[in-house]
Amino acid sequence: MRLARAKAQAVLARHPDAVVLSADTVVAVGRRLLEKPADAAEAERFLRLLSGRNHRVFTAVAVATAARVTHRCVETRVTIKRLSEPEIAAYVAGGDWRGKAGGYGIQGPAAAFVTRIVGSHPAVMGLPLPETVNLLAGTGWRR
Repeated sequence: MRLARAKAQAVLARHPDAVVLSADTVVAVGRRLLEKPADAAEAERFLRLLSGRNHRVFTAVAVATAARVTHRCVETRVTIKRLSEPEIAAYVAGGDWRGKAGGYGIQGPAAAFVTRIVGSHPAVMGLPLPETVNLLAGTGWRR
């Protein structure tokens, strides 16, 4: 939540009359947090760690206005099938891991790795939609 709030506040500082929406996602395997991998080697390590395991995806969303900043964090449990080394190598070579918390994007080729989701699919993609709509509505924002 700290990162989502900080992103929103940074933009709001430059655009004080705006309604600013921001989000940030991290993947948790046990007590270890996986953010965006720095390079292909780290993406491979992340995928090996996630292989055959359950993990949690936390996505925080924040909405900032001149009057206040509101936020919400959504937790989703995801299970990844056991991955073979060729599957990991092919996925990393494709580059879809770039910019993705935990080194994978559920909306792309890695969707084939996911065997179970308990919670919010949109939150795993990076934006929990019902929670976002509720936060925006709380500011008085209308489509």
